[in-house]
Amino acid sequence: MKKIAFVLAAAGLMSLAACGHNTNQADAVANAGDNAAAALDNQGDMLSAAADNASNAVAVNELDNAADAAHNAADAVKAGADNAASAIDNAVKK
Repeated sequence: MKKIAFVLAAAGLMSLAACGHNTNQADAVANAGDNAAAALDNQGDMLSAAADNASNAVAVNELDNAADAAHNAADAVKAGADNAASAIDNAVKK
């Protein structure tokens, strides 16, 4: 499920990156990336909180791993959005 959300977020960012080549578009891509990353970070925080409340060691481990994956996905989405925004800015400067 997390992989699907990551793929959908990345696809959405790529479609925004292809829309135009101006600073406003770059800002929109960066903002969309920030929003998607924040949502994934929130999901990771909720999974961490669930792990803190779990009593089964296996469940704690799985929840912690899922939280780490969500935080890593957030970082990847943010980096992808930043790269796409930079590419748009570079295209405008040419």
